[in-house]
Amino acid sequence: MTRYCIIGAGPAGLAALKAMLDSGHEVDCFEKSDTIGGHWNHDYDALHLITSRQVTGYEGFPMPEHWPLFPHRDQMLEYFHLFADEFDLRRHITFGTSVDRVEPLPTDGPVGSAGWSVTTSDGVRREYDGVLVANGHLWDQKIPDIPGAFTGKQVHSGSYRNTGDIDGRRVLVIGSGNSGCDLAVDAAQDHFDTHIVIRRGHHFQPKTFFGKPRSELAWMQEFTFEEQDLLARLMMRVSVGEASDYPGMPIPDHRALADGPPVVNDLLLYWVQHGRIKVRPGIERFDGKTVHFSDGTSDDFDTILWATGFHASLPFLDDDLLVKQDGVPLRVGGAVVPLDLEKLYLIGMIGARGPQPPIYPVQADLAVRMIAIHEASPRGFVPIAGPLTQAQSHEWRIDILRPLWLEQVEQTKVALQVIAASQPVGASA
Repeated sequence: MTRYCIIGAGPAGLAALKAMLDSGHEVDCFEKSDTIGGHWNHDYDALHLITSRQVTGYEGFPMPEHWPLFPHRDQMLEYFHLFADEFDLRRHITFGTSVDRVEPLPTDGPVGSAGWSVTTSDGVRREYDGVLVANGHLWDQKIPDIPGAFTGKQVHSGSYRNTGDIDGRRVLVIGSGNSGCDLAVDAAQDHFDTHIVIRRGHHFQPKTFFGKPRSELAWMQEFTFEEQDLLARLMMRVSVGEASDYPGMPIPDHRALADGPPVVNDLLLYWVQHGRIKVRPGIERFDGKTVHFSDGTSDDFDTILWATGFHASLPFLDDDLLVKQDGVPLRVGGAVVPLDLEKLYLIGMIGARGPQPPIYPVQADLAVRMIAIHEASPRGFVPIAGPLTQAQSHEWRIDILRPLWLEQVEQTKVALQVIAASQPVGASA
């Protein structure tokens, strides 16, 4: 019996674990913390979903109907615990054990074709026929390099919990994605003198239209993706106005919502119009507690909150094994397969726009299909990563439009059917 390794017991790891167990595989799952749920255990207190509970759960396991439309962080964490309990996943997880090294076993064939060795923090080295990597992409904090030095307090959104983390009264939020907007609103509502850096104009999307999430407006589904984008912009124009209606707000340099980052927050706009949040341009340099902005102005701040994202990191893999663009491993196969690496599957290294948990079972299903093809071969290996690397576009994005990613998924399913059908009789999946 072959055996497989899953790295991480966050939302992606849980989905991968269930998929593998449902397919009858022997699996070891390693989680470096003492619990499941990944980043949901330490996200900031003010966090709520920006997609509704009806569409954000795993397929076939909906969230409780009595929960609010946009659940809180703690409810999301409870949901993942409910999922793990329902399918008896915990007994397959080794907690308090991190994966330190993942290395391809020696072979004359393609890298990874003989399987992988996994060395854990307890010093044990194990060999597996395949490894499903679900260590997440929201943990390795990214802070841009800005000239000078800021001598006040600095906290990244990945470490921020609540306004108790802020020193002094004047706070500058750097970054205006969903987390940056949440942090600025959190500070403003607690009466801090709050400023936010917005270098590029956004289309700020409200969570609901006519009291319902956009994804649940049935009549919208009758239109094409492009038409839905236009209709959403028209409804936004009516409900929140234009950038010029908000002091200091830069005008978006793109028309379609699809062409810019998805920012779903209208509370920021509310507090900007109430004078509780001030919009600032880009930063030129730091000088002690003084921040110099690109428009020639400067101000002193006590605390900076960095909402500047994360690196997509795989620290247990030798960098020489990965081909990267802008620090992100290039992938094929619905963003599951690193270029030319066989039997290594990345689950969750994609952020297709919309609800995130439903993504993970889809990627896990692709991995299970690939594993089935390998196991059906008398050699225990069929070239999959190599052909996909040759045939498909190399995906460099984490943030990607969902229809584009779903198209990649469907293309991969077709490719896997072709690969399986090309095997000798009696050796196909």
